[in-house]
Amino acid sequence: MELEGTNFKLRPWLMQDAPWLQRHADNPSVSKYLLNRFPYPYTLIDAEEFLQHITGQERLTTFAIEVNGEAAGGIGLELRRDVYRYSPLIGYWLSEEHWGRGIMVGAVKILTHYAFTKLDAICVQAFVFSENTRSMRVLEKAGYQKQGIIRQSVIKRGVVMDEHIYAAYPPEK
Repeated sequence: MELEGTNFKLRPWLMQDAPWLQRHADNPSVSKYLLNRFPYPYTLIDAEEFLQHITGQERLTTFAIEVNGEAAGGIGLELRRDVYRYSPLIGYWLSEEHWGRGIMVGAVKILTHYAFTKLDAICVQAFVFSENTRSMRVLEKAGYQKQGIIRQSVIKRGVVMDEHIYAAYPPEK
């Protein structure tokens, strides 16, 4: 399955994406505001281990962002359990060389629509570190609304930050 954007597409990750994944992910600016499970430095072994884990998903929720024939980023929905089972978390990253071109706003819109139409989501949530104003702007441009702030709730690279909570809801019928 492929989801087409204006100057990119979302598609399943492939094992042959490992060199592109390593090249684009191995950047401190990319990993700066991501969870620690996204390593830096990002090695070829990291890329291969991620791809082995993610390829062949039962439900497709994690996509490569392909730009100019390269897997230059990633976007996904983390499905949760219990009372949160219809409220996935969205997460994403993009190679720094493609920032500022509207790719991520388009990718977030497409994946959010996918969550509502294919996964029966009632809400899609995003958690953003307070210093990541670019990501907040992406979410706002994609139609997400800020729900609140959890003060001093995360620490990344020795910096304590607030976490901003965003959410999107399906269009009213």
